[in-house]
Amino acid sequence: MIRGYHFLIMEEYEKIRQEESNALLERKRWAEQNMPRVVDIEKKIARLSLELAMLNFKQKDNREETFERLKSEIIELRGEKMEALVERGLSPDYLSIQHRCSKCLDTGYVGASKCNCYKQKLVNLYYKNSDFNDMIKKYSFKDFRLDLYSNSSSEDPSPRKNIESILESVYNYIQNFEKTEENLLFYGNPGVGKTFLSTCMAGELLNKGWFVVYRTSDSLIQNLKDIKFNDNDELMDVLMNCDLLIIDDLGTELTTEFAKVELFNFINTKLLRKKKMLISTNLTIDNLKSKYQERIFSRLMGDFTLYKFSGDDLRIKINAEKRRALG
Repeated sequence: MIRGYHFLIMEEYEKIRQEESNALLERKRWAEQNMPRVVDIEKKIARLSLELAMLNFKQKDNREETFERLKSEIIELRGEKMEALVERGLSPDYLSIQHRCSKCLDTGYVGASKCNCYKQKLVNLYYKNSDFNDMIKKYSFKDFRLDLYSNSSSEDPSPRKNIESILESVYNYIQNFEKTEENLLFYGNPGVGKTFLSTCMAGELLNKGWFVVYRTSDSLIQNLKDIKFNDNDELMDVLMNCDLLIIDDLGTELTTEFAKVELFNFINTKLLRKKKMLISTNLTIDNLKSKYQERIFSRLMGDFTLYKFSGDDLRIKINAEKRRALG
């Protein structure tokens, strides 16, 4: 994951734990004033629990009998406390620490593994105030309009049938994301929904706790320059170890020798490490072949599942609808 943000995330967890600890103190102060009997029960439970724990270090002939007696008293007191709290309309765990994540108990880790809430905090931190964050808010599957795609019988399959098939594959990809090693290549004319669908996928995966990174091809090349000439290891960590890297508009970047070499090395390394990618481009297959080295083209054709988008420019259709609506 992203080493550079780890400290900030750990600080956030520390803040959460401190806030919940302060909130618990406030609840206990209220209980001391308004429910003294419950507070007494809490103290007695704590004392009996300590006695129970100390039995392991004491030699007693009646240890088992004492253990059962203490255990029974604690259970009875807990029941009395719970009943008193519920009668006042309070939660049974009112006088216990509240965890915002029940899996990691607000530590960020479940055992040695990062919790899903850690990944979500990482995502929120990384995309804070970013253009991609705005895109995710704007684009979602519920806003994906199939009616904009033509049912024209002159194309086989029609743009509508084609996008329906792509959507079905995309849904399956998202559902099986953890298990799959598949990489995707979306290609087709400008304005046929490639970026929209990529962003919809990103939003769904982010909501499931996966770490998705979005780059235009031009910004990716700029990042690779930064990595190479400024030894930006943290940035490489982001690009290489994210759960899914989306590279949008492949082919719009300035095609220098540096760009070709670094792009190949980067894509090849991700493929070797089985790090998933989704690439979109307005170029045709023939254009891809002529624009890039054989090595890059070979990786795209051999290691990616290709989905061709067809139809008219949806932006033109949507703008026409808006003009008609305005009269």
